[in-house]
Amino acid sequence: MASHPYISGSGNITQMIGFLRKNFPATVTSETVKKYQLAPNNESYVINALQFIKVIDEEGKRTNAGHDVFVLPDGEFEEGFRRLVKDAYADLFELYADEAWSLPKQKLVGYFRTSDKTSDAIGARQASVFQAFAALAGFEQAQVKPANGTKAKSASNASKQVKSKPAKLKEPAPQVVVTAPTSAHAPSKKDMALTVRIEINLPAEGSQETYDNIFRSIRANLLNE
Repeated sequence: MASHPYISGSGNITQMIGFLRKNFPATVTSETVKKYQLAPNNESYVINALQFIKVIDEEGKRTNAGHDVFVLPDGEFEEGFRRLVKDAYADLFELYADEAWSLPKQKLVGYFRTSDKTSDAIGARQASVFQAFAALAGFEQAQVKPANGTKAKSASNASKQVKSKPAKLKEPAPQVVVTAPTSAHAPSKKDMALTVRIEINLPAEGSQETYDNIFRSIRANLLNE
C-alpha cells in the first residue's frame, strides 16, 4: 500500500486547504469534504492527504500545528506550510534536500514508485499531490526545456513568407505582317505586279529607342531593296 498520499485530482486538495484557511472546524471528515462538493466518491483521499501533513489527526481532529499555520496571512502561510510539508516528506528531502521542491514530475514519479512500489499511474498521482503542496508552499513547478536548448518558433513567425519581387516584363517584339493580294485569275508573266502592305504593331510599353530601332530596320531591309 502506498505510504504517500495520492488522488486523481490534486486540485481538490488545494481547494480544500483554501476552504480550511477561511474556516477550520475542530473536526474534518469526509462529510466536511462533501460539504464543499469536492472529490465526489474520493473524499477519503483528501482526508488522507491532510492527515499526511498532520493538519488533522487520525480521527480527523484539527491539530494545533495545522491550525497555527492555516490562520497565518499570505506570505507567512507559505513559510509555515513549507515546514509541514518538509516534515511529512522527510525521506524525499533527505535524498534531494531543497531541490525536491522543484524536481520535474517524472523524477518525482520515479522516486514514489521506488519508495512505495506503486504503478506508474499511482506514482504520477503521488507526484501531483506533492507538487500541489509545493505550489501552496510558494514553489513553482519545474518547466521542461527543449532538448536542443532553443526556443520554439512562434506560429506567426513560421507562417511568414518572403515575398518575391515581381519579374520585370520584357518588351514585346514588334510584329510585322506582310500580305500579298490574291486574284481568281493568275496573271501572266508579262503583266505580273506585286503589291506589299506592311502592318507594324508597335508595343505600347516600348521606349523611343525601341521605336527608332524598328523604323531603322524597315528602312534597311525593305525600303532600300
